[in-house]
Amino acid sequence: MNGHTITISVRPQELPEGDSVYITGNHPALGNWHPDAVPLQLQADGSWRRQFFIKRNTQLEYKFTRGSWDSEAANEHGGVLPNFRLRVNQNHQQHLEIPHWRDISQLENDFKIETTPEERIKGTIRFHHFPGMNGLKPRDIIVWLPPSYDSALKQKYPVVYMHDGQNLFDPYTSYTGIDWEADETATRLIEEERIREIIIVGIYNTHDRLEEYSAAPLGKRYREFIVQELKPYIDRNYRTRPEREHTATIGSSMGGLVSFLLVWQHSEVFSMAGCFSPSFIYQKNQAIKLIKQSDPPGLPLKIMMDCGGIGGEKLLLRGCKRVLRLLRRKGLSDADLEFHHYPEARHSERDWAERLEKHLIFLYSKV
Repeated sequence: MNGHTITISVRPQELPEGDSVYITGNHPALGNWHPDAVPLQLQADGSWRRQFFIKRNTQLEYKFTRGSWDSEAANEHGGVLPNFRLRVNQNHQQHLEIPHWRDISQLENDFKIETTPEERIKGTIRFHHFPGMNGLKPRDIIVWLPPSYDSALKQKYPVVYMHDGQNLFDPYTSYTGIDWEADETATRLIEEERIREIIIVGIYNTHDRLEEYSAAPLGKRYREFIVQELKPYIDRNYRTRPEREHTATIGSSMGGLVSFLLVWQHSEVFSMAGCFSPSFIYQKNQAIKLIKQSDPPGLPLKIMMDCGGIGGEKLLLRGCKRVLRLLRRKGLSDADLEFHHYPEARHSERDWAERLEKHLIFLYSKV
């Protein structure tokens, strides 16, 4: 036998009438992080349970939802729980408690939020809403403007397009309650004259995040939306440097993957990318196969990749190393491509926030 039976049982302390509990994780049997793909079964004792047969030595990471990321399991204070982890080396039964749910906690605590996003975020921000189009869901866009934007009226600015926009500036909108502090980091680096002044465009994700950020057809439409709709809109409404030499994209995990795909497939628009823990291995290495079968862009690129070393980062690291070898064989040099490995780093917003400074300096250094 090369696998084991894993039984996972959870007991929510509260559950709205008519709702179900779902498991989602880093394995096809767990739905590959789709929040509504794998329902648990209600038991007579009020718990929710499901059995899985998993290959030996598999490292599982998973969470629980009520069918969407908005309704993710939370702790007693409403904060999103970290990934549950399990190394499969024997038959195992796991019994867990769910103290709260993210959306219910937010509803209960809305009255406690006495500040506005403008007060919580350092600098000037503006919001835009884009309706759904071409199979894509509607989404919000948050634009962060550099310190001199409202005073240096003749100045134009480079732009970095960042994915998972709700996680960038505001812990209240971040799905983990921890944001990247992109506003504080960019402001500090600009004031220290370590980077040029930049505009940051945060693109909110949707419930289709995995497919939109992947090499799948919906991902192609998401990238086309950025190139054909969003960037022209930003260039029309803000004082930007629209040339490719001044345009970058940044993201983490699946956002790291789509950042790479944008610079690889649309190098006429993007010349730079910051790829944090990119998920090249998603969908059975589909992106790696795409890279292998394609010719490199004929234009100069500037790409920084990184990856941690704890938990699921170990798997992502393998994909990064495969892509690095491919890119070297396709002619990318050390001047085009920089990679950093952080053995003690996890797959988390907190870890990516700590590394944002290095990426911004690499992409937009004043030197």
